[in-house]
Amino acid sequence: MNDHSKELAVDLQKVSFSYDEKKVLDNITLQIPKGTFLGLVGPNGSGKSTLIKLILGILKPDQGDINVFGTPISKLKNRHLIGFVSQKANSFNTGFPATVLEVVLSGLVAKVGLFKRLTKKHRELALEAISAVGMDEFVHRNIGELSGGQQQRAFIARSLVSEPELLILDEPTVGVDIKNVENFYDMLTTLNKQKGITLIMVSHDIGTMTSHASHVACLNKTLHFHGDSEEFLHMENTELSGFYGHDIHVLTHEHIHGGSFA
Repeated sequence: MNDHSKELAVDLQKVSFSYDEKKVLDNITLQIPKGTFLGLVGPNGSGKSTLIKLILGILKPDQGDINVFGTPISKLKNRHLIGFVSQKANSFNTGFPATVLEVVLSGLVAKVGLFKRLTKKHRELALEAISAVGMDEFVHRNIGELSGGQQQRAFIARSLVSEPELLILDEPTVGVDIKNVENFYDMLTTLNKQKGITLIMVSHDIGTMTSHASHVACLNKTLHFHGDSEEFLHMENTELSGFYGHDIHVLTHEHIHGGSFA
């Protein structure tokens, strides 16, 4: 392992993947340094979710190598170093009888063990994670009583409690009230900058995402673009439309500060 590899959270080299003979990802080489906030964009069916599953080790590439923190993902023992938040709003059972604190504590199972007793220290970690996402006043509230955005924050806290160094989010603003999406992004930016957590976020909202992410990767079977957000925003709309296969116009959003989360 060279020194450079130690500085990378994720390193994909010439990765390809197919579903039943249909190639979904073709020769993807992508390096994500530690501390990056990467926005992963691309049209529907472009392979974004597949790429996430490969990084998580859920799928294995047909070709190529995937290293996370300098270790092949298939050999990574400390899986708690990777947190994952899915499109919870599409599948979560809102009748599930658990408080926010209980949901967050459940995120320690992978790190502590299924039948290990949770200690006072674990509870403190959970409360710290809940505080980090601005949910202190909802600690003992039933998860099903919360709004979509509040539930999503609770699930981010659940991922944070195991103290990950990499947090992957797949369309996390699904179910978040549109007027509060900016505040949601502000929270992620704080986690990235203050806690130094590397973020990879799949999003269709290119304008809002590029206002917060430090870097952008544009995927459509192959990697069409990877660079900083400023460079991405200065691309011609015609060039970006070529990546997507249809007309795209990037609208940047003004940052909205203050207000409450929904």
